Amino acid sequence: MPDGVLRPTEGSVHIWYAKLDDIRPRHAEFDRLLQPEEQERAQRFRFDTDRERYVLGHGLLRVLLGRYLTQEPASIRMARGRFGKPYVEGSDLHFSFSDTKDAILVAFATGAEIGADIETMHRKVDHEGVSGHFFTGPEIGAITAAGPNAKRRFLEFWTRKEAVLKASGTGIMDDLHSLRVDQDINELTIRHPEFVVMAAPVYHVHTWQVGADHIVSMASPQQRWEVKAWNAIEV
Repeated sequence: MPDGVLRPTEGSVHIWYAKLDDIRPRHAEFDRLLQPEEQERAQRFRFDTDRERYVLGHGLLRVLLGRYLTQEPASIRMARGRFGKPYVEGSDLHFSFSDTKDAILVAFATGAEIGADIETMHRKVDHEGVSGHFFTGPEIGAITAAGPNAKRRFLEFWTRKEAVLKASGTGIMDDLHSLRVDQDINELTIRHPEFVVMAAPVYHVHTWQVGADHIVSMASPQQRWEVKAWNAIEV
């Protein structure tokens, strides 16, 4: 971890980003850090690329948790919430993990739930064909109105919804139409009266581009954050 990086203070978020190509040389190291149940899950992936991404992502997560918690990465025990969201028992350090085809993202916050999601802009997606299944009428209108940038707009909305679901601890929802996320480009408030199992009445979301290839969204009940970001190749 870069010199001078301490645990995030309340009101701040630490974001770690890595391209798979940059951390691939550490595959064997990361694999040794995984718990038996994690290694078993990795082996269940059908494709080698998915298995590799799981090992790299969860190994990196353990390295980062180890630095923040001053523990051996392999010894950290994680539990899961009601809907499967992982957390470290007995710690107020919250985290959210996300991966996409070619990159990993991990966000950390102290004392507040957080959700983060990353997508590659190279993802092949039929946004016209699937938008009706996941987005509200106004959202579909905004995607269509974006013209040549419609795919980017689709990915912005998609990562926002995913980030909110992760922050709430549910991770999945049958009716994504209950979340409308098109009110603003960079920051918005999401109201979801139909989704009563969520942990907070309002979630605030920030969306931005990382490098040339990735869209990232971050969600939390807290409205204002100081965001600090690093390339995880530095750890």
